[in-house]
Amino acid sequence: MNLQNHGKAVLALVAAGMLVLSGCGKTNSTSSTSQESSAAQSAVSSSLQSAVSSSAQSTISSSPVSSQSTSSAAPTVTGAVEKGDKEEASYLDDAVFIGDSVSLKLKNFVTIKRKVNAGFFGKAQFLAAGSMGSGNALQPLNSSSIHPSYNGKKALLEDNVAAMNAKKVYIMLGMNDLAPYGIDGAVKNMDKLLSNIKAKSPNAIFYVQSATPMVEAKQMKTLNNANIALYNAKLSEMCKEKGYYFLDVASVMRDSKGNLQKEYCSDPAGLGIHFTDTACDVWIDYILTHTVK
Repeated sequence: MNLQNHGKAVLALVAAGMLVLSGCGKTNSTSSTSQESSAAQSAVSSSLQSAVSSSAQSTISSSPVSSQSTSSAAPTVTGAVEKGDKEEASYLDDAVFIGDSVSLKLKNFVTIKRKVNAGFFGKAQFLAAGSMGSGNALQPLNSSSIHPSYNGKKALLEDNVAAMNAKKVYIMLGMNDLAPYGIDGAVKNMDKLLSNIKAKSPNAIFYVQSATPMVEAKQMKTLNNANIALYNAKLSEMCKEKGYYFLDVASVMRDSKGNLQKEYCSDPAGLGIHFTDTACDVWIDYILTHTVK
C-alpha cells in the first residue's frame, strides 16, 4: 500500500486537517497565517501513519520512509549555489520570500530589526502563510484558501509576485507537502508552482531554498529528517534541470546527525521545526553569501 494507490484515503486525511507549520507571531499586510491546534496535527499524523506502512512502500522516491528505519546520512544535493563574497543587504531590495511558518519567523525577525534599522535585509518583501505548501498554493483562490495577501489583496502567488515587480524570488516550501503528496509529488507541485510564477515574472531570478530539518525527538512517520533530505536532493535535481538556483539552507542548520541544531530551535517542546533569532542570523548570512550575479 502506498500513497499513490490510496489517493482517496490521503485526500480524506488532508481534508480532516493539514500538518500545520504555524505559531511564529504577528503578521502584517504582506502575509497571512493559518492557525490550527496541535491536537489536530497529532490526529492527522496518527492517521497518516496508519495509512502509510513503511514495510509496504514500493519506492522511497514516491512514498515517505519511516523515521525508525533511516540512517543519519543525508542524500547529496546537486548544483547548490556555492559560497562567495557577502553581498550588501541592498541586494535584496527587489526580492520576495515565499514560504510557510519557517519563513514567517524570518519575516517577523526582519520586521523587528527594521524598527531600528530600516535597511535591514534590504527592502525584501514576504509572501508567507503558516500552513502553506506548494500543493495548497496551487489550489484555486477563494475566501478560505491559503494564499497570502499583498497590500491588502489576497491573490495567487504568481499574481502577487508580479504585482510586487520582484526580480528575485526566494521560495522555501515542502514541509506541508511531504505527508499528503509524498516526496515525488511534493517536488512536482513545486515545479508547477515555479512554472506559474515564472510565466508572470519571466525576468526574475529564482532561488529555491531547501526545506530545513527538525529536532530529532519530534520526527514522525512521514515528516522526518530522512524524508526532508530525500525531498531536498530531488528538489536540487529539479532545479538543475529547470535552471533554478538551489540554496542548501539545511546544510547550515543541521547537526552531525542531520537534525536541526538544538540552539536553532524555538519550539523543541512543540513541532521542533521553527527557528530562534540566532538561526535567522545564520540564515540571512547564508542568503547573502550564496548569490549569483
